[in-house]
Amino acid sequence: MIMRSHGSQLDAFGFVLAAKNLVENRLPVMFMYHEPGDGAYSGWCFFSGTEDQAYCDNPDNIGVYDISTVIKIDSSVTPYLDSPVWSAFERMSPDSPFSRCDFGFVPEDENKH
Repeated sequence: MIMRSHGSQLDAFGFVLAAKNLVENRLPVMFMYHEPGDGAYSGWCFFSGTEDQAYCDNPDNIGVYDISTVIKIDSSVTPYLDSPVWSAFERMSPDSPFSRCDFGFVPEDENKH
């Protein structure tokens, strides 16, 4: 989905999922990925890197947010938001750039073969 920026206003992006600890504690994004969206869901997910698998497996720990919420916390994600589905990015520190990473995505229709 294309992001169009009008000042600080974002149009037609859709909502994102983010770890609640990232948003509540205003932590920098250290890992993000783009899965297929569905309706108003953009498909983007954001994490601080402090979450373990048990944390992520609990749906109470993942929140639904407008993309502007994440950008206000960490604007460094903005250049990556036009990346295609199945993209994933990580960085080693809040001051380092993101790099593309292999998240092991397997599209559902590939699982059927």
